[in-house]
Amino acid sequence: MVSGGMACVKYLLFLFNLIFAITGIVFISVGGVILVVYSGYSNFVDSWFFAAPLLMIVVGVIVFLVSFFGCCGAVKENHCMIITFSVLLLLIFALELGAGITGYMMRGEVANMLENRLNDTLRQYELNPDIRRSWDIMQHDLQCCGMNNPADWLHVGFRDNTVPDSCCKEIPAQSRCDLNSIHVNSDGCMMKLQSAIENNAMILGGVGIGVALIQLIGVVFACCLARSIRREYETVETTAH
Repeated sequence: MVSGGMACVKYLLFLFNLIFAITGIVFISVGGVILVVYSGYSNFVDSWFFAAPLLMIVVGVIVFLVSFFGCCGAVKENHCMIITFSVLLLLIFALELGAGITGYMMRGEVANMLENRLNDTLRQYELNPDIRRSWDIMQHDLQCCGMNNPADWLHVGFRDNTVPDSCCKEIPAQSRCDLNSIHVNSDGCMMKLQSAIENNAMILGGVGIGVALIQLIGVVFACCLARSIRREYETVETTAH
């Protein structure tokens, strides 16, 4: 049984592990929400874009399982479990750091990716129902129209100044969305989607760094507790001899 200051460390480690378990659940939830919310935008982004939320879900599951090791190790004062917890926590920290650096480096690719994808899919709007649905979802959700502006639709086959109905906030009965209507969204979609992706990436990166720093503090507490438990074992063995 550890005593004194180490008893405080033990309970702090247990508290940290409860926080880790909660952050694991948060990671799983946020990753799942991103996958669901952006599922309609799959035609506008490359496959690597969905690697981030999938990684969040995987990390969340691992963090939740590792926090269980930490809780058991702290409560039972098991040296082996606490050391295992520390090593696993360091591995998760390295994984999060690697993912954060990769995500930051990929930010520069977002503009090129969106420009290529939006350009290609804009021309397929009337030919492909799946692409039409994606454009309609994006234009409705982001309140935008066309790639750079509403006039983009005139270059891909729309006639008589008409644009997709999803470009308008309101459409008069038995009418089409008109380019000159006061209800048409005047902003292009590319800048809005790029801004949304980059802002979400910054938020996720900030949360990831915050959790990683808390994990490092947890590793320090775990090492201190493991060292204290080892000393207790050595003292008991010396006394027994």
